[in-house]
Amino acid sequence: MKPETAKPTHFSYSSSPEPHKIRTKEILKNHPEIRNYVGKNPFTFLWIVGIVAGQIGLAFWLQNQPWWLLLIVAYTAGALANHALFVLIHECTHNLVFNKRVGNALAGIVANLPLVVPSSVSFQRYHLKHHAFQGVYELDADLPNEWEAKLIGNSVLGKALWLLLYPIFQGLRPLRLKEINFFDGWILFNWLVQFSFNIAVLVFFGAQALVYLLISLFFSIGLHPLGARWIQRHYLVAGEQETYSYYGALNALAFNVGYHNEHHDFPSVPWNNLPKVKAGAREYYDSLVSHKSWTKLLFQFLFDPKLSLFSRIVRDERGQLALNAEVQPDLDAIKETQPA
Repeated sequence: MKPETAKPTHFSYSSSPEPHKIRTKEILKNHPEIRNYVGKNPFTFLWIVGIVAGQIGLAFWLQNQPWWLLLIVAYTAGALANHALFVLIHECTHNLVFNKRVGNALAGIVANLPLVVPSSVSFQRYHLKHHAFQGVYELDADLPNEWEAKLIGNSVLGKALWLLLYPIFQGLRPLRLKEINFFDGWILFNWLVQFSFNIAVLVFFGAQALVYLLISLFFSIGLHPLGARWIQRHYLVAGEQETYSYYGALNALAFNVGYHNEHHDFPSVPWNNLPKVKAGAREYYDSLVSHKSWTKLLFQFLFDPKLSLFSRIVRDERGQLALNAEVQPDLDAIKETQPA
């Protein structure tokens, strides 16, 4: 079999540290003004409230509508809304909305409401590990499970089913992670609030309204152009480059979540300033491979046998961080490069 048509059967191993911390230091050395983009954006909470209210309004309207209309609305408006809420939960996870962690945690729980499954607090637990230990199999829940990659394989049907059921697979990954507390008072509170909301929707709006929210959830991160975001971020479509940005039009509806290299380099920069990071350090980002279409990437992932769940980089390098470290990598770099 020719190398260019070989199907990956295992993850790609790298002996090098993850690329972002080094690039962060270089960018700050050459573009110290980018420090000005670090901060909070409390107006993000207004977007959370508005989108949550919109989804509740659509669920109420759809309670007695035909199923075909429910599916159309869920695939279009519902998927966009729930995807945006996932992005805003991500902002809360990085404490980019309010100054206090409590405020960000509560904002994330509010954003979680139309997503049916309580996940905001638990997402915060493992997502920060993804930044600190990118590619470390025992600590990075963004990496697929080995059994997951073997089960799905390279077939179009397998990859399509994986995307369709992505929320389920994602929910199983934290079970392999080490030294992460997946149950505490905050997680219990997230569950109680979410299940109370679900029951309220069921009682006051009916089962069809709750089904609309659930279907919107699966479309928002599954077999949908928006679902290609999970492929865009770290799947190896260009050699050994392990993080990719998306600069397409849907960033306008997804709070610039496509700026993924910029986010990994500067996770303390809120969504509204990520394009400014790229513009201010263009020579670093224009040289990287990026995506312009999630739809195109979706079809590439499905039909290219060279792309599978094994198309990811793993490493043992922990960057001299303790396994229980909770860090914002760019904050360390900013302090190190701050003038005396």
